[in-house]
Amino acid sequence: MKYEAIIGLEIHCQLLTESKLFCGCSTKFGSEPNTQVCPVCLGMPGVLPVLNKKAVDFAIKTALAVGCEVNAKSIFARKNYFYPDLPKGYQISQYTEPLAEHGVLEIEADGIKKIGITRIHMEEDAGKLLHGEGLDQGSSFVDLNRAGVPLIEIVSEPDLRSSLEANAYLKAMRDIVVYLEVCNGNMEEGSFRCDANVSVRPVGEKKLGTKAELKNINSFKFVKDAIDYEIERQIGVIENGGKVIQETRLFDPAKGITVSMRSKEEAHDYRYFPEPDLKPLAVDAAFVENAKNALPELPKAK
Repeated sequence: MKYEAIIGLEIHCQLLTESKLFCGCSTKFGSEPNTQVCPVCLGMPGVLPVLNKKAVDFAIKTALAVGCEVNAKSIFARKNYFYPDLPKGYQISQYTEPLAEHGVLEIEADGIKKIGITRIHMEEDAGKLLHGEGLDQGSSFVDLNRAGVPLIEIVSEPDLRSSLEANAYLKAMRDIVVYLEVCNGNMEEGSFRCDANVSVRPVGEKKLGTKAELKNINSFKFVKDAIDYEIERQIGVIENGGKVIQETRLFDPAKGITVSMRSKEEAHDYRYFPEPDLKPLAVDAAFVENAKNALPELPKAK
């Protein structure tokens, strides 16, 4: 039996603002741990977030460059989960009403193909865990310098059919955000990274297969290797009479394999609800039109 892969990418871009999304702390990379923090990004009781306008400008600029409709109103929400590098116990993100929707990006990979973009939403980054450093090799340390750094998440439709197409899409998107000067595109530093949702189904089947999410892949080569391995793994599971389970997997570049991390959460597991400390984000049509007219000639057009 022949199979086809169904792939969608979720790209996270750190925006090139000098301060964080909801406070005035610096976003500079590589500073001493926990030196770019304040009560807001440390999640102290009683503090209030204030939205960074420059981050909104950058997010709208990116959305327009890929043909998205910018919504007149978008809502920030609390995405609740526990992790040691998430000091508030929730991440401020957008869910039911994102900043922008319904875009498209044209790629070249064995011909020209248009990839749909479901949505672009704004959110804050989490901190970073450091494992096995210092004298105590069994300890983990938390660096919250990155907590609160502004991100946009660009979610594609499941229109990609191979690791080659996924790589072409990723490179085309990176070219755009770097060209617009909204993100430096540095994958090694984690300022441009992606999750890949991968499933397989028999050729001719209309129903989608069960997907696995490959988390935080930080190089073009690793994206290709992780997707290729995952496609073969899922086909092997099915042909051996098993069932692919919905889960989150990590790519191990040293071994060239993906390994199970946890069962995949659904939206209800995060208990999303509107962020009570932030008003809805209103963007008027004149602002969007001015932003559209100010866009430079994009890389593909040039």
